[in-house]
Amino acid sequence: MRRAGLLADVLLPGARAALSGRSGGVAVLAAWAFLWALSALRLGRIVATLGGGSADQWLALATLVACLVACPVAALGWLRREPRKASDAPAGPIDWEAFARHRQASIGLVLLAALILVALLTPYLAPFDPNAQHAVVATRFLPPSAAHPLGTDRFGRDVLSRVLYGARISLTIGFVAVAIAMTVGTLVGSGAGLAGGAVDAASMRGVDLLLSFPRLVLLITLVALFEPHLGLVILVLGLTGWMGTARIVRGQVLSIREEDYVQAARALGLGRWRILVRHVLPNALTPVIVAATLGVGNTILAEAALSFLGLGVQPPTASWGNMVASGRDVMLNAWWIAAFPGLAIVLTVMSFNLVGDGLRDALDPRHARGP
Repeated sequence: MRRAGLLADVLLPGARAALSGRSGGVAVLAAWAFLWALSALRLGRIVATLGGGSADQWLALATLVACLVACPVAALGWLRREPRKASDAPAGPIDWEAFARHRQASIGLVLLAALILVALLTPYLAPFDPNAQHAVVATRFLPPSAAHPLGTDRFGRDVLSRVLYGARISLTIGFVAVAIAMTVGTLVGSGAGLAGGAVDAASMRGVDLLLSFPRLVLLITLVALFEPHLGLVILVLGLTGWMGTARIVRGQVLSIREEDYVQAARALGLGRWRILVRHVLPNALTPVIVAATLGVGNTILAEAALSFLGLGVQPPTASWGNMVASGRDVMLNAWWIAAFPGLAIVLTVMSFNLVGDGLRDALDPRHARGP
């Protein structure tokens, strides 16, 4: 009987978890079906990848294989996990049970996981090359149809393919820029909080000065001084978004450095930076995770604004921002060119914000929302 159950989890992962009422079972089963359907429909592209595909295609193939392996593993994990009792304390600083009970956060997490999966599998999902132009006069401004589900743009390029490839650009910018901002903000905030005194005061006055500049104006000025390209956009967005993180980390460090275990480490003769790395930062980074989750959505919006103004990712590379910009002049006649990438931006930012709200509630049980 047990072997039959294990075989069912391998062949239909998530089915038993869904039947037993485990959260996520339906999502795993749906992902499993989607991945196998994609493998069957794009078998030719998979074989071509094995014969010498590009780096993007190899990344998509690795993602496909990893997800096919992860689905049975996840299904087995859900069935073996014992539900936590109400009296049990959370195993870490984040109460994941409270996060799972947060319905909006769970929806946001599923949407976010789907967006990331779609971005990684884009070479197999996109029906056409995003920059392909064939018989422009005959194929331009075609409305949504079976051949082009989201229509075509002024150059006859498939909007669906460009939205999918644009997801890779926008999500990459969001994640990398926020990683830069979180790293710089953590270093500045932790250094100021631990040093205190004149160093703390000077650092925070500098942060206040930078916060006084409107970020969009600062972004436009910096990008306009150089030739816009993807690397510059990521760097500028990252280096103009760390100030809020620095203030959060500084506040956490000022509170944690007075705790008994930090005072004990000082009494044992541990150095300032060793105390920071081993005792202070691990306990100060949890709010930074929430700030990072919310920051990715804001960064995607900032990139879209730059691209809309012609200072972000440059055509023909597809990003959601420059796709919206390209469709602003034909909104009445070809609404789909700007509407679908705009909808993708809204969906992505909403997903990150929902996950951020759930993490914030899981960090503070006093504000946890009921089911």
